[in-house]
Amino acid sequence: MSADDGISRRGLIGAGAALTLLPGAALALGDPVVDTPAGRFLGENADGVQRFLGIRYGTAERFCAPVAAAPAGTVEARKFGPICPQRGLAGLQSEDCLFLNIWTPGADRRAKRPVMVYFHGGAYSNGSVTAPTTHGGPLAGAEDVVVVTVNHRLNALGYLYLAGLDSRFADSGNLGQLDLILALQWVRDHIAAFGGDPGRVMVFGQSGGGAKIATLMGMPAAKGLFHSAATMSGQQVTASGPLNARRRTQAYLARLGVRETDLEQLLWLPVGKLIEATDAEDPILGGGVYFGPVLDMKWLTRHPFWPDPNPQSNHIPMILGNTRDETRAFVGPEKVKGLDWSNIAARMAPELRTDLLPEWIVDQYRARFPSDRPEQIFYRATTAGRSWPGQVIEADARAAAGAKATWVYQFDYQSPVMPERGAPHAGDIPLVFGTLGAEGSISGTGPAAQKLSRQMMGAFASLARTGRPGWAPYTLPKRATMVFDVQSRVVNDPRKWERELFARVPYIQPGS
Repeated sequence: MSADDGISRRGLIGAGAALTLLPGAALALGDPVVDTPAGRFLGENADGVQRFLGIRYGTAERFCAPVAAAPAGTVEARKFGPICPQRGLAGLQSEDCLFLNIWTPGADRRAKRPVMVYFHGGAYSNGSVTAPTTHGGPLAGAEDVVVVTVNHRLNALGYLYLAGLDSRFADSGNLGQLDLILALQWVRDHIAAFGGDPGRVMVFGQSGGGAKIATLMGMPAAKGLFHSAATMSGQQVTASGPLNARRRTQAYLARLGVRETDLEQLLWLPVGKLIEATDAEDPILGGGVYFGPVLDMKWLTRHPFWPDPNPQSNHIPMILGNTRDETRAFVGPEKVKGLDWSNIAARMAPELRTDLLPEWIVDQYRARFPSDRPEQIFYRATTAGRSWPGQVIEADARAAAGAKATWVYQFDYQSPVMPERGAPHAGDIPLVFGTLGAEGSISGTGPAAQKLSRQMMGAFASLARTGRPGWAPYTLPKRATMVFDVQSRVVNDPRKWERELFARVPYIQPGS
């Protein structure tokens, strides 16, 4: 069922008929069967490991907190569950999307392998874990870990803040986060049956997935559910304040044509209409309306990393990473078409989250890189001003607070498949998952990519296994950083001058 097929019921019953074992269904010889209090799951052997796809972890009514899935009986876990309704992504979509997937070298309770739980990117509005680059088989097999990937509610379905308008929707601003917490509770309670150690759970995520993790580190309900964390090009210094979140909700409702006094309509409108209205203009930042976690003083009672990191999570070992050329992945070629020194500052300004004068920024970069073309300066500056400061703020804040178990990396590996993309946003995903040849990967499959992938898989798995990735921790003022590349190396404060340049004014956090 697609997002515009007109689901309009209030309750998401979660029957999951396609996922329940039908009469006459049979296992292939040697395919795995796992018994848990949540159900009896029939998986399959693939990629040299056992995999279990489309396991329901919860159900939810629209704009309400999720509840744990009822015991399911016998379930054929061989297909991905549907993804959250959204724009621009093909595949089965449904509001009933609370499903997770597991890859394990072997479903043996005695194994007690580290568990690596992945949250996908796409900000808080798009994405899924069904992309081939995030299939967990190669990582599980190479590193002897259990890999779990999670789908959850997004965009208006997961983060529309209605609590300020109607007390019936008290949880609405953070539903996507509550889904992730419920998934982690499922992992805690049932992963041992799949060979995992519930006492060694690592969460990792790219882009929006990393931001979701940063937010979870400040949510009391997530306390104790994970023991290490890694964020890949994804930070969340501050959440949306409730007043700004309410203004965004009002803009969304106006676009939808629903009065604030008649929110009952939201419960029966077709889901396709709810998704169409997500193109409402954001009254604070401009562009499409921002959806993300809200400082609602119920589930999220302080900002994740402002004015300091939440003490709740300072003890959790954490990797923070970014790529060298982040914005080459999502600031499109139309932004640099016809670019020259006369128009670069004006073109660059909307892509920078800073109050610094764009013309002055251009001058600084031209002085530093005199042989660079305007396009190169554009992507250097927008990466450093838009995508990188959040990581610096979080890493510095943890170091200043005495959180010794912090590690930082910079991904410099240039794509051999699309060298014009450099080392872009999301370029590190297939290296960490070992999915070099998967559809969507631009890493290549040559010896250099294979070597780097083994290094990155090993570092992430080591964090899950031991709480240490294997290089020097990030401390002040050294700022030791692992530069992942053809020849990986540790460098102290590798982009010091850019860090200092953009630190002259406060960073403008998206969604604030």
